[in-house]
Amino acid sequence: MAGELRARIRGLYVLTEVTLTPRTHEEIAAAALAGGAQVLQLRDKTRSDAELLPVARILQARCRAAGVVFIVNDRVELARAVDADGVHLGEEDWSVEEARAVLGPEKLIGRTVRSLAQARQAYHQGADYLGLGPIFATETKAGLPLPLGVEVITEVKARVPLPVVAIGGITRDNIALVAAAGADAAAVVSAVVRAEDMPAAVAELAQRFAAARRGRRNPPASGEFLDQKPCFWIPIA
Repeated sequence: MAGELRARIRGLYVLTEVTLTPRTHEEIAAAALAGGAQVLQLRDKTRSDAELLPVARILQARCRAAGVVFIVNDRVELARAVDADGVHLGEEDWSVEEARAVLGPEKLIGRTVRSLAQARQAYHQGADYLGLGPIFATETKAGLPLPLGVEVITEVKARVPLPVVAIGGITRDNIALVAAAGADAAAVVSAVVRAEDMPAAVAELAQRFAAARRGRRNPPASGEFLDQKPCFWIPIA
C-alpha cells in the first residue's frame, strides 16, 4: 500500500499553515480540496497533539472522501491516532526509522532534505518521498538556508528514485519552473493561505503545475539512478 500511496505524491501539495492567515485549518483544507490539490498536510507548530486531534480527524475524513493524500507534519503519534496516510519529518524531527517503527510499512514517510547528499541518505533510511527546498526565497519559515534553485530538483530526480516535492517560495509565477525541472509535486503555503480566493488560487496553481508537467513522461532508464535499490519506476500521471 505504501507503494500505491507513494505514486500519489504528485501535483499540488497544500500545507495548512495558520500562522500566516486568519483562516482555520478546516477552511484551508476545504479550499485545497475544492481547488484540486492532490496532497494536504496538516502543519501546526503551536498547538498540542490533544488540541489538534479533532482537527486532524476532520481533515483526514475529508481527504479520504475526496481521494486526497493526507499527511501530518512532524507528529508521528497524531498521524497514527487519526490513521493519516503518512507523516512528514523535518530535519530535527523523528528519524525515518523511528517513525517507521510506529507507523508501520504501509504509511508514507516524507523527509525534508536540502541537498543531493541528504536526499540519498533519506532514501537509504527508507523515506517514501522527499521535501526538497527551499527552492526559492520564502518568508514562511525562519532560519532557512539560501534558496537552492530549480537545478537541484533535476539533480536529485536523476539520482534518487523517490518522488520529489519542491517547497519554498513557490507561487503562481514560478510553479511552472519547478514542474519543468522534474518535481513530482509542488508544496505551497502563502500562495494559498494569503490568497483572497483560496479555491481559485489552488485551482490556478494546480493547473499551471500540470500544464508544465506535460511532456515530461520520460523516466530514467533502468540502472540510470546512482543509488538504486530494487524498485519500479512509477509514472506520474
